[in-house]
Amino acid sequence: MSAQKLEITRLGGQGDGIADTPTGQVFVPFTLPGDIVNAAVEKDRGTLMALLEPSPDRTDPPCPHFGPDADPGACGGCAVQHVSGDAYRDWKRGLVVAALESRGIKTDVAPLVATEPHTRRRVVFAAKRTEAGLALGFNKSQSHEIVPVSTCVIATSRINAALPALQRIAASVAVSREAFKLTVLDTHSGFDLAVDAPFRLSETDRLQIIAIMRKEAGMARLAFNGEILIEKQPPQLDFGAVTVNPPPGGFVQASDAAEAVMGELVTGHLKKAKRVVDLFSGSGTFTLRLAEKSHVHAVESDQPSLDALDRAARHAQGIKPVSIERRDLFRRPLMFSELKTYQGLCFDPPRAGAEAQAREIAKSVIPRIAAVSCNPVTLARDLEILIAGGYRLLSVTPIDQFLWSAHVEMVALLERPRR
Repeated sequence: MSAQKLEITRLGGQGDGIADTPTGQVFVPFTLPGDIVNAAVEKDRGTLMALLEPSPDRTDPPCPHFGPDADPGACGGCAVQHVSGDAYRDWKRGLVVAALESRGIKTDVAPLVATEPHTRRRVVFAAKRTEAGLALGFNKSQSHEIVPVSTCVIATSRINAALPALQRIAASVAVSREAFKLTVLDTHSGFDLAVDAPFRLSETDRLQIIAIMRKEAGMARLAFNGEILIEKQPPQLDFGAVTVNPPPGGFVQASDAAEAVMGELVTGHLKKAKRVVDLFSGSGTFTLRLAEKSHVHAVESDQPSLDALDRAARHAQGIKPVSIERRDLFRRPLMFSELKTYQGLCFDPPRAGAEAQAREIAKSVIPRIAAVSCNPVTLARDLEILIAGGYRLLSVTPIDQFLWSAHVEMVALLERPRR
């Protein structure tokens, strides 16, 4: 390891500042273009030692747990709180532009749709029992070390207010020294808690956890490794005008404000379609919004999510019929011949994208497609397939659902020109 004076010229894809040196690139966290720094360098990684000349785009981070001077350490949940507004927005939009251009796709990417602090309703905490007590927080960047947090500027105000209660509940779960994850979902009826742990609970452990949960106000449900231990009331989310009881630990969009923007883009693009197919539907984020105007067929591999969607659709009033199908779209995508009865299609796959499914969609004659993704690289790959199949890319809108992180949500809208 050597100390070097570096000039940061750009931000990398993970939010680290990059300096060009005679021996190659060096990545330095908590820096940005225009900074001149002293850094301890080992191979291609640098540790910020001193900020000699700050960039004009540098700003004070709003969170006390961010940055190299944070006590007890830098939380790894956010990467770029030190970057000012315009520079931050340009960098995050640029992640999408670069991914598209790498596939030869040149299009006008819309400005980044902003989200505000304290709007993240779904937060995944790391937890572990230590000699000093229960550590509840986030992993330090590139480390398994847990940085305890007393506040989180991205999480909803309700989650922040509940941190002491969440600490007590997590402490009752920590019957082993092994680390575990605690997913907290802020719903209308209370917090939905899901524990993902590498250890097991005894019957005595279960009873103690349930007793603690009963005492804590505002808690709706607690599940341990998929098994519901206690449900005081069903967690409730609204997907458009329909209320859904999501399954424990099931996928939902991280921010309801960002979800609303995505919903408007998708439903606006597909509003004239009489029949729509929603692939990777989850519990119905887009299905139930689309069903306000269209007959929708929802396809998803996770049975609990489909069950939640089916229950919500059956009890909803004023929507069109919704049908469901359990299917692993990675192993068995809908074939183009199965898509011929639809006038609109939406797909929102995991970060791996939907390459096999995109190849079948590209052969279809569906007039309008809405592609939703949280990974610019796999979205660009899938869009390249669709464009090669004759679809025209109308727009790509980046949405800052994952504030101050290196992740970005996107909605791409396509149409097949009439022959």
